[in-house]
This record gives sequence, structure tokens and C-alpha cells, in this order.
Amino acid sequence: MLAGQLALVIAALFAGAALYINVAEQPARMKLDDRARLAQWKPAYQRGAAMQAPLAVAGFVLGVVAWHQTGQSSWLVGAALLIANWPYTIIGIMPTNRRLMALDTADAQAQSRALMAKWARLHAVRTALGFAATAIFLWASLR
Repeated sequence: MLAGQLALVIAALFAGAALYINVAEQPARMKLDDRARLAQWKPAYQRGAAMQAPLAVAGFVLGVVAWHQTGQSSWLVGAALLIANWPYTIIGIMPTNRRLMALDTADAQAQSRALMAKWARLHAVRTALGFAATAIFLWASLR
């Protein structure tokens, strides 16, 4: 079933991108000075959001289609986990994002460093949701 396989691929892409941010980009960013860190984070965040948001929606839609085609509730659970990134981001991460975006790069100091560390912890939840959705889609596709 094509919809389920595509949902799996998209969830894996989402999870991989999120993991890259947590294990490669964020640790490297944290080695920069405060100004450079904030200056790098702002465009990286915008580009990452533009990539990951549509992946979450597409994976959700394809997971729902796979559930409709097969009647297997696991597809629906995976879809729900993937789309949960949207409300989690809006409610859980967006306040931190807004504070970071509002900071002037020239004024970045300890406050921006602490917010950036908090942002990384919050983003790790997105990574976990992506991997959970991927695992469930994989399990559903093997059934």
C-alpha cells in the first residue's frame, strides 16, 4: 500500500531532520559566541520550520489514508503522533521561539544562551515524536 509506505518515508525524513538538529546543528551552534549563535539560529529555525511543518502534515494525511485503506488503527496512531508536532510546537516551543526571534543579535548574551539551551530540550520532544511515528508506521507496514 503506497500511502502507508510514503507515510513511513516522510515520518523517517521528519525524524532524521529533527535528530540532525539535536545531535549536529545545535551542539555546533552552542560552541559559537552569543551573537553568532543567535544570528545562526534565526535563519536556521525559519528554514527548518519551512521543511518540517509540511512533512508533519503530509505524513499525517498519508497515515490517515493508510488507516482508511487498511482499517489498521496503528496508521492512525502514527499519524496522530506526527501531527502532534504542530500543537506541541505552537503551545510548547513557540513562546521560546518568539523570545529568541525578538532578541537583537547585537544584544545576545547569557539570556539568549539560556533560551537556546531550553529550545534544544524542547526540540528533542519533536525528535521523539518523529521517531515514535516512524516506528509505528514501520510496525504497521510490516503487519
